[in-house]
Amino acid sequence: MRFAIDIHLHSRYAYATSRDLNPENLYRWSALKGLGVVGTGDFTHPAWLAELREKLAPAEPGLLGLKDPWRSEVEAELPGSCHGGRFLLTTEISSIYKKAGRSRKVHNLVALPDFAAVETLNRRLGAIGNLAGDGRPILKLDCRDLAAICLESCPEAILIPAHIWTPHFSALGARSGFDSLEECFEDMLPSVAAIESGLSADPAMVRRVRALDRFAVVSNSDAHSPQMLGREATCFDTELSFFAIRSALQRHGGLAGTLEMYPEEGKYHLDGHRKCGVRFTPEQTRAAAGRCPACGRQLTTGVVNRIGELADRPVAAAAAVAARDGYERLVPLPEVVGEALRVGARSKRVRRVCDALVAELGPELEILRHAAPGAIERCSDDRVAQGITRMRSGRVEITPGYDGEYGQVELFEADG
Repeated sequence: MRFAIDIHLHSRYAYATSRDLNPENLYRWSALKGLGVVGTGDFTHPAWLAELREKLAPAEPGLLGLKDPWRSEVEAELPGSCHGGRFLLTTEISSIYKKAGRSRKVHNLVALPDFAAVETLNRRLGAIGNLAGDGRPILKLDCRDLAAICLESCPEAILIPAHIWTPHFSALGARSGFDSLEECFEDMLPSVAAIESGLSADPAMVRRVRALDRFAVVSNSDAHSPQMLGREATCFDTELSFFAIRSALQRHGGLAGTLEMYPEEGKYHLDGHRKCGVRFTPEQTRAAAGRCPACGRQLTTGVVNRIGELADRPVAAAAAVAARDGYERLVPLPEVVGEALRVGARSKRVRRVCDALVAELGPELEILRHAAPGAIERCSDDRVAQGITRMRSGRVEITPGYDGEYGQVELFEADG
């Protein structure tokens, strides 16, 4: 069967996240978005884990379903076109440590097939650092050792370096990462199941580095609120189970590509200094010797620049390699509707239009990818239909993101 998953997200116990992040809302929004599997996030946090145990029950092998009465209450409010998916036990771990004379800050995703494996891993990690302080625990733990502990706790564990290019907290980041995954994971590199491109990159950018060809590329939302689920996702065509997902990531068949934001929308796409409003291309950064022309401080190196430093494959050749795996670039539906209506994507008017579209045409990802323009127009108006048509054909202009500032999409200025 074909389904999409989004497994990098957080609970309300993580820093700077929505209070609405509970299992019921994750179920609700996974249905509205059209996700077959959604991560739990933050299974290392004891209070969140207790809530997951209370509200989730085993379903397909290695996956969980929302129990009644919570499931029935949510489904009673969902449009008939939307159906809730399954949960996969996941967490993100922040490793901050010193290696080869440098401070390293790397985020990794971990997915496990059952609560027993989670308890085993949590006991090991709890002996190293505090798991209750943040949904995303910060541990003084080498990534190589984290990989070893995960596999010792559960041989079927899925380990994925998160948003591998972002400057501050990633395996290949400019500020505190490495120049290769071999340096980061050493002899445990074979335990890495896949790599996450992050919001500021897409598979065509990842494939500029030949050493990464051995890994499947996945995309996830890194959602800090339930409404952000599905802004990026990974597609599968296989049976619905933890073990089928793991096998597909290991390139044994069943991986069907990724759904991507336009990478220019990501908040670390270009270089810059947000405080001074300086946004630079790599060429401008080199001309400025890496310093902000306004204040003289070091610019934050963005993803485009960092990939360029490590790249050994031309842009066109990398795009051809990525195209074989398959990926689509999308703009989240509220952004499309907001552009069409000339209002903010979070406005009540936009929410009403999105709700009407979903009620009639199905989940958001179905609307963005497959709904006929005529059907979209009948449920909203011609500008919304035009906006989705423009997005599908790549008629998009984006003011790129930089130094923690998201990029801005324009769908109705691209033709002048």
